[in-house]
Amino acid sequence: MKLRRIKAMAVKEVLQIWRDPRSLMVAMLLPFTQMFLLGYGVTLDLKHIPICTFDREASQQSQDLLKLFASSQYFSIARNVRGYPEIVAGLDSGDCKLAIVIPPDFTERLADSSVSSVQAILDGTDDNTANISLGYALSVVNGYSNAVNLDWLDRQGRELQQIVPMVTQSRVWFNEDLESRNFVIPGLVAVIMALVGAQLTSLTISREWERGTMELLVSTPVTPGELMIGKLAPYIALGWVDAASCLLIAAYWFGVPYRGTILALFATTTLFLVVVLGIGYLLSVLIRSQIGASQVALLVTMLPTTLLSGYVFPIDQMPVLVQKITYLVYSRYYVTIVKALFLKGSSLIALSTPILCLLVYATAVMVLAARAFRKELA
Repeated sequence: MKLRRIKAMAVKEVLQIWRDPRSLMVAMLLPFTQMFLLGYGVTLDLKHIPICTFDREASQQSQDLLKLFASSQYFSIARNVRGYPEIVAGLDSGDCKLAIVIPPDFTERLADSSVSSVQAILDGTDDNTANISLGYALSVVNGYSNAVNLDWLDRQGRELQQIVPMVTQSRVWFNEDLESRNFVIPGLVAVIMALVGAQLTSLTISREWERGTMELLVSTPVTPGELMIGKLAPYIALGWVDAASCLLIAAYWFGVPYRGTILALFATTTLFLVVVLGIGYLLSVLIRSQIGASQVALLVTMLPTTLLSGYVFPIDQMPVLVQKITYLVYSRYYVTIVKALFLKGSSLIALSTPILCLLVYATAVMVLAARAFRKELA
């Protein structure tokens, strides 16, 4: 393996990239557009959930409860309805995700025993939104219930010391504000790098076939290993630029806290780039059509990284069989690493298992990619 031949191949690939505006557009613009679109568009936080209210009593107490819903950042009262048919219409049209119905004897029950009930009608077409909305609604009602209980005890002449509550003191580590953005955006970097890296390198060898330059390439003394390294070297440099841009946007634009070391992030990102670029190169060798290689690269990178890497959906909540399948998804390990570096500031020793798995993956992909190329035209 000679450095001179590797350098020549790298220079040739740089010229190919420079002369192909599509590759430059994918390499430079796609990461920025995806980072902003997905960074703002993907969130697990639910706020200002539209609700309908049906106050069948219209008393001061019932209005106090509804004011708590109106003042909450999680709810927004879209309609004050006057009957169940209007609730059905609101839920059917999607104007409301939740309906709160206060019974006509709400105040009377509170006065007698400090116990009353409120009906919550949920749109269950989106079960996740329904469950979260119900949890938020229960929190609002419980807050109101505690205030009513204290007032009832005071009217009964009972002392608060008679109540012995169990108190839970909670403390949140790593994501103190419980912002889903801090959980989602570090994994988004892996999604973008996987997509862009594989898309770019999936065109390297297939481009030679389509442009008719493979005969010249085969006639040169360059070895398959030298060809692979020379072809991938410019894309690793582009990958560093894209990764640095995405990580800077995550930290300084979206405000995701970064607590790890730059060296750990650089080393693991480089390892991940080797994997995704190697996959793209391997597909380019096996599939001689640029369109075909690009489409397959999109399939084997975007779907597994989005669905099975833990980027959005927690792996430990998946079925057991799917959890085992995720061990074959290379991006799972990088998502674990980048989230731990951003939010926990984990050391390389603490991340030794995912780093080792990523290293094994990178080695296997590079060996397969180097052996897949044959200096023959058949």
